[in-house]
Amino acid sequence: MNILLVNPPSPGIYSWIGLKLPPLGLAYLASTLEQENHRVKILDLQVAPKKELKENLKNCDLVGITCETNKAYEALKIAESAKKEGRLVVLGGYHATFCDEELLNSGLVDYIVRGEGEYIFPQLVKVLENNESPHSVLGISFREEGKIVRTPPAPLPHNLDEIPFPQRELLPLSKYWMTQVEGEPLINMVTSRGCPFGCSFCASSQFSGKKWRARSPENIMEELRQVYFDLGYRAVAFVDDNFTLSPARAETICDKIEQEKMKIKWWCFSRADTIVKHESLVEKMARAGLRMVYLGFESAEESILQDYGKNLTAEESKKAVEILRKYGVQSWGSFILGNVRETKETIKKTVEFAKQINPDIVQFSILTPFPGTETYEKYQKEGRIINRDWKAFDGAHSVLQLDFLNPQELSRLAIRAYLEFYKRWSYLPQAFSFIKKFLVINLPPISRRKEAWYQKERLKNANSPIPSY
Repeated sequence: MNILLVNPPSPGIYSWIGLKLPPLGLAYLASTLEQENHRVKILDLQVAPKKELKENLKNCDLVGITCETNKAYEALKIAESAKKEGRLVVLGGYHATFCDEELLNSGLVDYIVRGEGEYIFPQLVKVLENNESPHSVLGISFREEGKIVRTPPAPLPHNLDEIPFPQRELLPLSKYWMTQVEGEPLINMVTSRGCPFGCSFCASSQFSGKKWRARSPENIMEELRQVYFDLGYRAVAFVDDNFTLSPARAETICDKIEQEKMKIKWWCFSRADTIVKHESLVEKMARAGLRMVYLGFESAEESILQDYGKNLTAEESKKAVEILRKYGVQSWGSFILGNVRETKETIKKTVEFAKQINPDIVQFSILTPFPGTETYEKYQKEGRIINRDWKAFDGAHSVLQLDFLNPQELSRLAIRAYLEFYKRWSYLPQAFSFIKKFLVINLPPISRRKEAWYQKERLKNANSPIPSY
């Protein structure tokens, strides 16, 4: 079967400023589909012009669309175009998993894949190709005789080493060059799935389970060699929910990177308490090329932290930043504003706390009740979700009714939080250095000259001998 996988364009602020990474989920699907001898093409409308959609729809039998919450309307527009061409339409991803009824009732979607789709989607395609009943496929939703049918949940992939590496060759890798680490184009990797912490604002534990499933260091290194030697990348983002959940595994990965003399620069997600408890791990990661760690501090108000299910202390947050800085590793601190009990005073307290612990870069997001989260379920029942325009569910808009602040006040306070943090003269050189070295953003379309530069730099690295320090 000829299958077109589509990543819709994002209307969110982070896409607007140029933060784009290859859609790994679609690349993983492509790998498992190709194993079953299907012909697959990926169209990433983050970086490709929309006019390419029409031409690609003429040459496929089925269209698979990844659907995140703030991309829901864009996903449905693509589905509508596909239906006009007479194509089968399958949606997957977080929003599709938790809002299957809404999407199926649009009349534009034939099937929903719920949860991790590497095994579910190929099974569905096989059933459709053989004109068999979809009832035998676990983990899907569809309409039948005017009713929504949900088959039982599919088991999550247990051995992640058995899943083939994402088919990056089907992606326009040169189009993602604007995201860099210290001048090196960045590629993303996932080394584990699932999260045992279950923060109330995050849907990861609902989508991928609370049981942490990790790839082996050997399997990770095999993929790392592929992106390092075959594709020529020297910068990697490990985008697991928590790369350091097993310090021993993280240390082994670092040891192997050093043993193979891979000269890479990388960043990852972690927790402040892990950093504090395992300083030796930070030292080892820094030697292996770690440049930045993303940490969720969320708030300075204890009651709000408890509401988020964040088992973290202010002292741990401060100490984590100090430890990272000690070993030359930058910290990206994330804070969430807009809890329903938030006040001007609690927001001011959080901003002052951010200035006190002083991460190298700071992110102030507005609490967003994404479908699938405990926050969504709770505030939906309480009638606090006052804006259901999915485009506004991007972490930059207020969609909740708060006790003491209205949406306009919260938005102004979020902007003021950034201004308060970055206006300090002592911080400006660090902020400039981060923007210049760590994350290079280019807003205009990529010129041929820039694309040629990217290809030259990447191919120069590809198949090169192992560098020495």
